[in-house]
Amino acid sequence: MNINDFRCIALSFEGAEESSHMGQPDFRVGGRIFATLASAKQGYGNLMLTLEQQTAFVEELPEVFLPIPGGWGRMGMTHIRLAAANEDVLAGALRTAYHLRLQKNAKSSRKPTQKPKLRPPAKRKPALKPRKKKR
Repeated sequence: MNINDFRCIALSFEGAEESSHMGQPDFRVGGRIFATLASAKQGYGNLMLTLEQQTAFVEELPEVFLPIPGGWGRMGMTHIRLAAANEDVLAGALRTAYHLRLQKNAKSSRKPTQKPKLRPPAKRKPALKPRKKKR
């Protein structure tokens, strides 16, 4: 698989669109990112997964999947080695990231049943007058 395959599969999902994040191609649904090509020069696509999904993918196909180094990887962001992936694996991984983003979008768009109570502005205490010095 290559960058064009990644792009075609990512854009095949309903409502998916290509955009850009920090000058790198990304793929969004509902305005939120589910995959990027930020590491394309290194031969990777990037997937936004949960830690559990990442662990399962890496355990099953360690030659294809690896956590992105550092904090991003500890949050579930995962590289997919495009040259090592076949179409079914790439499509399944992108579909997983896409559906996760749809679930997160649905949760964040729910409206609270009650409006939060607003506190009245805090009353200000009058400024203290300086004390007169005793002689």
